[in-house]
Amino acid sequence: MRAFARQMIERMKAVAAAGAVAAFWLAVWVFVAALVAQPLILPGPGAVVVALLRLVCDAGTWAILAGSGVRILGGLALAAVCGGLLAGISSRSRAFARLVAPALSFVKATPVACVVVLLLIWLGSARVSIAAVFLMALPGVYFSLVEGLTQADKPLEQMFRLHGVRGWRLFCAHTWREVLPFVLSCARAVIGMSWKAGVAAELIGMAVGTVGERIYQAKLLIETADLLAWTVLVVAASWACERVLVWLLRASGPVAWGAAVRAHGHGLHGRAGAVSDGVSAELAFAVGDRAPWAPALDGLVLNVPAGGRICVMGTSGVGKSTLLALAAGECAPCSMVFQDVRLVEGGSALDNVLVCADARADASSAAALLRLLVPGVDVHARVAELSGGQRRRVEIARALLCPGGAVILDEPFTGLDAAARDATAEVVLDLLDGRMLLLATHDVADAQALNISDIITL
Repeated sequence: MRAFARQMIERMKAVAAAGAVAAFWLAVWVFVAALVAQPLILPGPGAVVVALLRLVCDAGTWAILAGSGVRILGGLALAAVCGGLLAGISSRSRAFARLVAPALSFVKATPVACVVVLLLIWLGSARVSIAAVFLMALPGVYFSLVEGLTQADKPLEQMFRLHGVRGWRLFCAHTWREVLPFVLSCARAVIGMSWKAGVAAELIGMAVGTVGERIYQAKLLIETADLLAWTVLVVAASWACERVLVWLLRASGPVAWGAAVRAHGHGLHGRAGAVSDGVSAELAFAVGDRAPWAPALDGLVLNVPAGGRICVMGTSGVGKSTLLALAAGECAPCSMVFQDVRLVEGGSALDNVLVCADARADASSAAALLRLLVPGVDVHARVAELSGGQRRRVEIARALLCPGGAVILDEPFTGLDAAARDATAEVVLDLLDGRMLLLATHDVADAQALNISDIITL
């Protein structure tokens, strides 16, 4: 209750501060208008309010504003689609990125007036606003998405792919969530710029029945109050579009994540090697040939029969994680607990387990497993709020419910005391279901807890 009261007080203070700022600038406007004493040059607030009310009460105003808005938003939508496609290709092809980036940088630096004049020559006045908005917004969309894709969490993406989360589910669970902050930043800059470019194009092209035409007419007739009134309407429309679109974009993140969680196991139900099928993977490959940079793996041949259990031991940096990564690539999709934490921090513990789970695992069974591994845990709490040991066991729960014929554990008991380790190992053994188990550790007690006697020392 106190926290709510403090929030309300802070909001009231913010509103009061904003009102004080608005009152200050309104007073400045009144003073300057009185000093100039020329309504044709600078009308006072009262004259502008009268002109604004006249426009608002005219149904034709809304039709004109809506028409311009549709064209502007159409150009913006086209820029978003094309920018997304170009950014996606650029993230996979450096040659394509080198080819596209200079052209879009040139467009970004070109003055709006020059772009509009050229478009008028090529397209005519009817389509100039859509094309102008498209060209002005495209560079911002493209470069923001490229930056977002470049900085996306690659280890987390590897985790999803390894567990069989691909296609639209990978986009919803990972890609969109990673690029969304960049998209939001871009939207705040591009939406206002799009309205400016669209209205400027209409004004220069004198397109009939548009906001730009009305502004041009007000300028010709020296109706400064009407010009300022139309400016207020355009600013208000731009502000409203920005607020609505930013809200929709913010909401799309949780919606996309929820869709990926609800569709867990999509495309993997019934596949050979799924956990529910009881089919175990087997491994047989020359490790040294795949990792020539790791001397400790030179000449090593990993041969694990179906249902076998192998422990890889060695000091830090000797190549245990490299060996496990190579093994995971051989039998993907598989279940794996990585040495570093790979969780979606904003998601709940339950959702982090379900998003990679087999199609036959439901929310109740996943929650029961989490409560068994982490007694007293709130399965709906964000993993960012959990302790290190709890987060580790969330990853183990995820691995046990993932599809695949192998369970690969890289230092899985980090942060757990002996009692928690033994209890967790017991659950792992109970739910192994005949799958191959591959463990990397530096502590022989981990291997003993998992009843592994076949040990490879690096």
